Amino acid sequence: MKKPFDPVALNTAVENVHRAGMPGLFAEVRDGDQVWRGAAGVADAVTGRPVTADLRHRVGSVTKTFTAAAVLQQVESGRIGLDSPIGRYLPKLVPGERGDAITVRMLINHTSGLAEYLPYAYPSLKAFPALADTGPQSLDDHRLTRFHPTELIEMGVTAPATGAPGGTPGLYSNTNYLLLGQLLEQVTGTTAEQYITRNVIERAGLRDTGFPTGPHVDGPHSQMYEAWFGMIDPPRDYSVYDMSWVGPAASLISTVTDVNRFFGLLLAGEIVGPSSLARMQRTVPIVSQEGKIIEYGLGLHPMEAMEAPGQETYWGHGGTVWGAGSLAMIRADGKRQLTVAVNLQRWNRLDSAGRPQPHPIDDALAAFYRVAMYG
Repeated sequence: MKKPFDPVALNTAVENVHRAGMPGLFAEVRDGDQVWRGAAGVADAVTGRPVTADLRHRVGSVTKTFTAAAVLQQVESGRIGLDSPIGRYLPKLVPGERGDAITVRMLINHTSGLAEYLPYAYPSLKAFPALADTGPQSLDDHRLTRFHPTELIEMGVTAPATGAPGGTPGLYSNTNYLLLGQLLEQVTGTTAEQYITRNVIERAGLRDTGFPTGPHVDGPHSQMYEAWFGMIDPPRDYSVYDMSWVGPAASLISTVTDVNRFFGLLLAGEIVGPSSLARMQRTVPIVSQEGKIIEYGLGLHPMEAMEAPGQETYWGHGGTVWGAGSLAMIRADGKRQLTVAVNLQRWNRLDSAGRPQPHPIDDALAAFYRVAMYG
């Protein structure tokens, strides 16, 4: 009988990503009861310590799916209205007409029109996402900075609006998810991190997933190398970093196994109910952080790179923080899954117009995804 996937081909494909320039990566592919875990390269470029598939990792904006699920649990319980204005819950953070016009749903699917706070918190990233003239100095300046979410939210709320509330295409903005964190705190009486830990992470039985309590990653993990489009050469290790700059938007630490388990349970209707899952999969066009128009639901989106005529749709989320990246995707029927973690970010150099130039890593990763999801 033909196996759903080929471990030899997967091992070759993951090695090819390392050969293309990725210091280290590790992944897990699942199809029903069959599981493949693999890794290639180094977790530490100085010592040569190898990566292994069980390492903990900063998963970046994959956190948003956890946060969206937590909010939808509160929608199911009647404590939050999905189409209620955010000003009803947080009038001081989003005051006046905007607070009346922006709904909870608009925050989750990035159609609020609220700007990204990141360029204001990190002054040398002012041109974000048009990064041709920016430098990485702010990354070092803020390694141990402890931000309070309300000061970051204020930066995004007071910045010029990116569009009318509910208008499309929306614009991907971490400001939305910091507000969702404050919303969870308002209605549950506990921090968003505590609520998500109890009601999403523990409910899913994830043993190696949690929010950081300081700048370090607890447990075995890789170093995390940031190239900042070739402006940091050699890439610098940012594995020690205070993640209060993203909080419930992107600070989660997990493993490839735990992330796969989470998405498997989510699509099985075991984290939120079937009607909430259907809402998560109802998409609108938004502009991604890379400047591309993508379809986005409620903390979940179809992985367009994996779609092809006559082939299945995959749902998931990607994530990036300084030096660390991850991607999770799951077939609509919940069976075939991939989660991959990489320990280098922004490896593409920029052309004179600030556009990322092609890099062999991009093609090698795309080939790995194809082998993982289609064989």
